[in-house]
Amino acid sequence: MAFRMLSVAWVSLLSFVAPAGIAQTAPAPQRPNTAEVTTHEETATFRTSTSLVLVPVVVRDSQGQPVGGMKQEDFQLFDRGKLQAISKFTVEKSAGKETVAPAPAAGVRPTTLAVVEPAPSAAIPDRFVAFLFDDVHVTTNELILARDAAERHLKKTADPKVRAAVFTTSGQTMLDFTDEREKWHEALARLQPRPIAAPVGTECPDLNYEWADLIRNHNDPEALFYATVAYGSCSGTGSNSNAAYNSGAPVPDSIPVRAAAARVIAQHEQEAHVPLGVLRNLVNRIAAMPGQRTLVLVSPGFLTVMGSKEEETTIIDRAIRAGVVINSLDVRGLAAEAPDISKSPGLGARARAYADDMNHHEFVAQSDVMAEVANGTGGTFFHNSNDLDEGFQRVAGVPQFIYVLGFSPQDLKMDGSLHALKVSLAPNPHHYELDARHNYSAPKSINDPAEVAKEEIREAMFSRDELREFPVELHTEYFKTSAQNARLSMVVHVDLRPLKFKKEDGRNSDDLTVAAGLFDHNGNYVSSVQKTVNLHLLDGNMERWLHTGITVPASFEVKPGAYVLRLVVRDAGGQFLSAQNGIVEIP
Repeated sequence: MAFRMLSVAWVSLLSFVAPAGIAQTAPAPQRPNTAEVTTHEETATFRTSTSLVLVPVVVRDSQGQPVGGMKQEDFQLFDRGKLQAISKFTVEKSAGKETVAPAPAAGVRPTTLAVVEPAPSAAIPDRFVAFLFDDVHVTTNELILARDAAERHLKKTADPKVRAAVFTTSGQTMLDFTDEREKWHEALARLQPRPIAAPVGTECPDLNYEWADLIRNHNDPEALFYATVAYGSCSGTGSNSNAAYNSGAPVPDSIPVRAAAARVIAQHEQEAHVPLGVLRNLVNRIAAMPGQRTLVLVSPGFLTVMGSKEEETTIIDRAIRAGVVINSLDVRGLAAEAPDISKSPGLGARARAYADDMNHHEFVAQSDVMAEVANGTGGTFFHNSNDLDEGFQRVAGVPQFIYVLGFSPQDLKMDGSLHALKVSLAPNPHHYELDARHNYSAPKSINDPAEVAKEEIREAMFSRDELREFPVELHTEYFKTSAQNARLSMVVHVDLRPLKFKKEDGRNSDDLTVAAGLFDHNGNYVSSVQKTVNLHLLDGNMERWLHTGITVPASFEVKPGAYVLRLVVRDAGGQFLSAQNGIVEIP
């Protein structure tokens, strides 16, 4: 029976059910009939906390390149026009963060880490890129150009530590995270436009959503008038609408125009919620990957409906807290705005100008959401360019520097209202431009400290950062139970000496959360366990407990392969948190 020892200090997990049948903690010897240390497993679920608003900011020079070296005092942050105190400031670099282990406290023995280096074939994935192609709204030519540019980018930038995935807004093409180039090629080759509710033939009049919305939902007489003129032109019936409109009389031929407007509205509302719903689900999916995470939205843009703004801000907030950067690529490039009814013969100058204005307004509005989710998460919005190769080079990465500003809103009403944000530099002698989050939604309830703790553990889990705020050791070994199965056993040792115990009922009390996650070589979640260790130590036994520490055992049933271990250990007060990585390869 083959086995291999591995000793590392590990990190974390979150909202998954722990495997059944895991042994309980085996504490150091203690007095009979005293429950000084108890352990229980629990299902961990996490919910986003909004008491601290996080605002990613990318500072760019005149060439559009990210600028480093900025400090907290360089920024000013406004909430609804009121200057806010920045209480949290971090700098995220695309090359990764450097974590320095703090010196152990006096009298605390240092953590022993004997990390077994993985074989070259077991490179730890540390970057995940999800490509979301909007096949619902894209044209065939736009999709072909975007698909080919994406494939060239993936071939050129293939990295053993990068995993890529391909998804679509229609849901009909999906490839989960993998490093297999052939699967990338096959997924991209399957892409094709899949409109949800495409009209049959050409509508008469051929209204866009902005125009139809003015007619049906706002009863705008000018919009109705020019649509009726257009109807007379495309139907060949002619129209006396101009005289009727100028005289104030009802506009003739309004029934077929209103029917056309109703069809456009119905079609649009059927499609409107699809992109944001898929984007929200994909943010949740990529948030479960351990490392640097980028979501690339490839789309010609799309319009939204009432209620979409709240959904959009929820997506941005979730992405920020999960460390997901959303980049957007507008595949329309420098192409001229789509032809519309303004090109129809028989239209007068006024009707043609109005149709052009409606078309331009919608053309611009279609890219608003793409710009907002990119700016709101510290990402890049690539648009107004036909160089899609350069576009994918820009959006498939992350800015070299992202500054994350955090503030706690004062006198915030728990009403779910939308708050406008503004970030500026003071001073700004180089005239740098800022990409920053534009708004956030106020919470509807007060945050639960327990939920905040869960979120902190979740964030540590799905990060590659190592934190060693108190000594933790992980001893791991695996046993091949058959050619196809193995048991991965682990024992976590926690040194109790740095903890700040509090007196409760004559005992020294504290609680520890020990959470471990197991991921395959593509970074996909395999299994996890989370345990709470309740410490209620007697004064007479304190010296012994501080000398021996405690151990927490666990085991996983796995298949042969390369795995990444992540573990988080956090005390109840949130004063100490240790998080580390480890690799085990089972042949």
